[in-house]
Amino acid sequence: MPNSPAAAGRSRLSRDKRVVAVLAYDGVNAFELGLAVEVFGMAPDQYRVMVCSERPGRPLLANNGLRIIADIGLRALARADTIIVPGSLEILESPPATLLDALRRAHRRGARVASICAGAFILAAAGLLDGRHATAHWAHTETLARRYPRVQVDANVLYVEDGNIMSSAGRAAGLDLCLHIVRRDHGAEIANRVAQRLVIAPHRDGGQAQFIPQPVRKTEGDALSSVFAWAQRHLDRDLTIAGLATRARMSRRTFIRRFEDATGISPGEWVVQARVSKARELLEATEIPIERVATETGFGSADAMRHHFRSRLGTSPALYRAAFRAPAV
Repeated sequence: MPNSPAAAGRSRLSRDKRVVAVLAYDGVNAFELGLAVEVFGMAPDQYRVMVCSERPGRPLLANNGLRIIADIGLRALARADTIIVPGSLEILESPPATLLDALRRAHRRGARVASICAGAFILAAAGLLDGRHATAHWAHTETLARRYPRVQVDANVLYVEDGNIMSSAGRAAGLDLCLHIVRRDHGAEIANRVAQRLVIAPHRDGGQAQFIPQPVRKTEGDALSSVFAWAQRHLDRDLTIAGLATRARMSRRTFIRRFEDATGISPGEWVVQARVSKARELLEATEIPIERVATETGFGSADAMRHHFRSRLGTSPALYRAAFRAPAV
């Protein structure tokens, strides 16, 4: 007896769904696993989401103590269109050979493989990142580059797409990557709909900089310590090298050498870092107009501050404030 039109439609819809396999394992970051399931699960007409593990049915302990049971084994990777690999704190542990083999086979078959945060270490261990651009949480990028020198690590971006291999920076950047995948698969309308349901920004470009905290380095117990403290209190002034050297009671040449020995950077770079750091604080915590923030932090003009924000953070002061301004209580 032939199928009814409704049944045929449901069958066709099921075949048209893209299969997303999210990898679970002991120590997996529960937030990153959950966000992947949530993003693609918000588009049920477009995706079928499966959580799989090396040993299905066995309880797994996530990073926060949450117990996870995956019903499907690694065979799910053989039919997945997209494989999401969340990260773990145990970045130096060697992943199981069976997992690495399954990832390699899926990639050879043509599956898209994407990592979130430290999940890049698993992709790198499988050799999937060799010769490719990749990223991870800024706190792990040096280790990733050192451990896997064939990977072209970019520490300053939210996510990277290199062919059918993708990787994202830490935690919430995984949301950006998953939305990017939805947008690439089904267009902006579906991606925007998912973002609205999740109450998150519908799009942040992958090239946007990670907002890496860069505490201004300082030293204690010598002539430079008072100069550091004074300069940070007077960022709105003209902080020339000659003026700072005089305050430290050193020659210009000695001051530069001592300063670079203490901080690892030049006095000019230190001043710019201090100004950007202070401007970020004011943009996050106050409603001071941007022009006044630029004046109070010594940039002199909003245009100059915008230049440094663009070159260092990949965004403008206005967009930074919109993203990080603390809500009124």
